[in-house]
This record gives sequence, C-alpha cells and structure tokens, in this order.
Amino acid sequence: MHVIVVGCGRVGSELAVRMLREGHTVAVIDKNANAFRRLPEDFAGQQVVGFGFDRDELARAGIDRAGAVAAVTSGDNTNILTARIARETFEVDRVVARIYDPRRAVIYQRLGIATVATVSWTVDQVARRLIPDQVASAWTDPTGQVNLVDYPLPEACCGRPLSELADGGRYRPILVNRGGQTRLVTPGLVGQEGDVVYFAVQTDALDDINRRLVAAGTTAR
Repeated sequence: MHVIVVGCGRVGSELAVRMLREGHTVAVIDKNANAFRRLPEDFAGQQVVGFGFDRDELARAGIDRAGAVAAVTSGDNTNILTARIARETFEVDRVVARIYDPRRAVIYQRLGIATVATVSWTVDQVARRLIPDQVASAWTDPTGQVNLVDYPLPEACCGRPLSELADGGRYRPILVNRGGQTRLVTPGLVGQEGDVVYFAVQTDALDDINRRLVAAGTTAR
C-alpha cells in the first residue's frame, strides 16, 4: 500500500520509517526541508517539500494511488484540512488526523475522519501512573462514552468464567493478557492467576466496576 505521511516531526518520521519497514511505499510531506533530517540516511521513501493540504503537493506525493494518509503536523487546522481533502477530494479510504484539542477531535470523528487526540491520551496515561489506586482509562473513544480499563484479575475470580464479570451493557471483559500474550475473552474462558483483564466500560459505570473489582481484592492499574 502507498502511504502519505504529512508532517516529519517525531511522530511523522517514526511513522514513515515503520510503514517502510512493514513493506509499504511511503511519501513524506513537510513544509520545512530541514525536517527530513529526522529520517534515516537510507530512507527509501519520497520526500516532498510543501503543504499537505496543497493538491499539487499531494499529487507529487502520489495521492492518486495512496491507500492511506496520516496528517500528523503540529497544527490542528493543517491536519484536519489535509485529512478532509484526502478523504473528500481524493477519496482515500484510510485517513487519520492528529488533533491536540479533544473537543475538535469529537467533531471530526463524527464527520467520519479518524482522529488521535494526543492531549487526552497523554493525560490519561499520566493519571494512571500518578494515582494507580483510582480507576483511569487506558483509552476513551472520542465521544467520551466508552472506555477501555484494565485490572489484574482478583484472586477470588480465578477458576471462574471471565464472562461472569460482565454487567449487561454497562461493562464487559473483552481481552485478557496471560503470560505476555493477549487474547479475546471467549465464552467459557476461565480466569487464571496473573491474568490482566481489559474491560469495555460505559463512562457512567467506571466507579461501579472499580468498586466491584477493588472489593474482590484488586485495585485499578
């Protein structure tokens, strides 16, 4: 697949190298030619000096054959404009925009443009490490309604089906990490000592699941 990365900062340069490593062709666009210094000397992708929302620059980068576009500059406006042009003008299927303002991220998600709200994600990660005894989401969807939360499995729950930890449509276990391997929670899967269980949780049920599992002998990670 041909991938266009707009923005050659720390995120864009790492992403471009990773896409190449995984066998894709890559074009990187940045308004500053000096930004390409972040790429390794043997970088085999294309380097285009210009703006990601400029149709001519996108054409030079191969937008007509692109299967994916990532807009990861330091500016929200640039990223969302680039993403909309890629999606609406060139009909690229896979488009992702990096957004710093989480309020904007929700709006653009509703327009069908996948966003990564870096500020919200960073705040969540820092909070999880500052106060590990309080529930905090590893991930929250852009609308703020659904969260992914992980807990060490309480000893009292070992030897019992993980499905018993579900509470209707409010929260349910969806993944389990066991011995360094992560797998989907399937019907009848029994919990084992050392399991870390990932739950999909409605926001209004976060306190409830926390109380339930803490009472069973664990604390939120």
